[in-house]
Amino acid sequence: MSDSNRQSFTDKVGSTMKPDSQKSGMEQAGDYVKGKMDSVASTMQPESEKSTTQQMGDTMSGNSNENQESLMDKAKNAMGMGGNKNSTQ
Repeated sequence: MSDSNRQSFTDKVGSTMKPDSQKSGMEQAGDYVKGKMDSVASTMQPESEKSTTQQMGDTMSGNSNENQESLMDKAKNAMGMGGNKNSTQ
């Protein structure tokens, strides 16, 4: 279970599993905004105040804010479902 004021893990997984090519512009924009808001919340919340499950979820989703590709993004890109945002790496 994610901490309060954070995007739920089921929402993250759901948006990750649907290919960007099958999403409407509104869905893609919503995913982008939710992801940015969750990243800001992750940055603002000290690690010492995060639950163990939230720490694991942040690690899996790449919310460590070190500009590294998340494990979910790596898996999505490996299956050809990723966008072009990481194509320069």
